[in-house]
Amino acid sequence: MKASDAEILIVPGYTNSGPEHWQTRWEQKLTTARRVEQAEWSKPVRDEWVARVAHEVNAATRPVVIVAHSLGVPTVVHAAPLFKNKVAGAFLVAPPDVQNPDIRPKHLMTFGPYPRDPLPFPSVTIASRNDPFGAYEHADDIAAAWGSLLVDAGESGHINAESGHGPWPEGTMVFAQFLSRLKP
Repeated sequence: MKASDAEILIVPGYTNSGPEHWQTRWEQKLTTARRVEQAEWSKPVRDEWVARVAHEVNAATRPVVIVAHSLGVPTVVHAAPLFKNKVAGAFLVAPPDVQNPDIRPKHLMTFGPYPRDPLPFPSVTIASRNDPFGAYEHADDIAAAWGSLLVDAGESGHINAESGHGPWPEGTMVFAQFLSRLKP
């Protein structure tokens, strides 16, 4: 599949993805990409975020490829049963451990636990070995439950602008390879 064959939905996490974040850069470069806007980025409400993602997927006129980061990942996984339109695939980056009682702010725990059913579309989960919001072992466990290919990002922090992943060329290459394997 080519990017031009799909609607690429960018699903940011808590507080949105700023101008230097790789999601924002991808949105600006990919002509068929658009961001799923949430009503409240700093006080996320699971049901509202899930409903918004489901609405955007169901409004798509072409096959959808989801690109989720951080809190966007559990949002997408919770929304998956509500998708009526075809999701060609999901690129899931830096899934936080939303059941960890040490997570801050605490209300992010309302996005847990993760559903453990296999996802009804191909997916790749990219996780870092030193993500402060989710252990690699946790990402490995949930990716296996979803039937998602796990990609080890090494010592990459939370894979965001703060951890030095503004342009994130390695992510671009993995995404391009993933996209090339999807069927429209």
